[in-house]
Amino acid sequence: MLFRASTFLVACLLFGSGFSAPAQAPPLQYTAQGNSPELLAAYEAWFGGPGHMAVGYSSDDPRTLQKQIDDAKAIGISAFVVDWYGDREPWIDRNYALLQKLAAKKHFQIAMMYDESGLHDGDTDKVIADLTMFQDKYLKDHSPGHKAYLTFENRPMIFIFPDAQTDWDRVRAAVDQWKPAPLLIMENVPDKYTSDFDGFYPWVSPGPKGWSADGSNWGEQYLADFYQNVTKRAPGKIIVGGAWAGFDDSKASWGLNRHIAVRCGQTLRDTMSLWRRYVPPDQTIPFLMIETWNDYEEGSAIESGLPACGGQPQPKSLTVEAEGGQPLAGAR
Repeated sequence: MLFRASTFLVACLLFGSGFSAPAQAPPLQYTAQGNSPELLAAYEAWFGGPGHMAVGYSSDDPRTLQKQIDDAKAIGISAFVVDWYGDREPWIDRNYALLQKLAAKKHFQIAMMYDESGLHDGDTDKVIADLTMFQDKYLKDHSPGHKAYLTFENRPMIFIFPDAQTDWDRVRAAVDQWKPAPLLIMENVPDKYTSDFDGFYPWVSPGPKGWSADGSNWGEQYLADFYQNVTKRAPGKIIVGGAWAGFDDSKASWGLNRHIAVRCGQTLRDTMSLWRRYVPPDQTIPFLMIETWNDYEEGSAIESGLPACGGQPQPKSLTVEAEGGQPLAGAR
């Protein structure tokens, strides 16, 4: 039995889980315009292609992509952050192009998460070449759907999923020549090259205690460390919070039998609201990324909803009612 996540996401953002920021929390330089961060969702465009499980649709089907955009908008998500591999994955590149064009037509946003090659020789040259290709193909005025691309303060946001030995000083110097220069958003806060990035995001992790067989380590300490690091070690940077409903990579060809339990929806609730503990109570981080919209191979997808406990409906505190029994904004 499944429940749709629309009002659950709203509840997490508006009312949280009792987390509150300490009085000494440093102020943010970049904040949301309203009381809630803009919701993003990490997105995989590889289904129907080689090497991935069958999920009942193909990522090159325009009808599927249109429905996914509609479903995401209905639950308050404003942009997909799409894994992209440059010319190493032509199938994904073609699907990204289609998704960007459709996003523009449906008044939705899209951003790219660049997956590094994992190579070592020539890493930096490859990164610069891939990002330059992306700019030429997707960000310039002649690029189909370019107006759908996610920007912040009129600069395109490019997310980085690191897996290489890249000289980010060189990459930064190269992309600073773009007009406008992009915002580079890196996973976690690196020990080196911190100044080359404009912001940081966390990724699904159980935390320092590692993966537990029952999935009970949902990432509280990891997220706490992330928010503390980014506010103290990288002041003045853009914070993109991270949230996840669960994790189970048993269906992935690369899986290692790693688990984070859904906990009747509590994992999503906790990860969506924990950022409040580490920023001033009158400020809001500008973005929060759901990880993920549709990664079924690693069991983190929210596209189809979340499993209810024991096949029973979710309790009211997780669905349509807020404090005092009043319906939340956007409840349906």
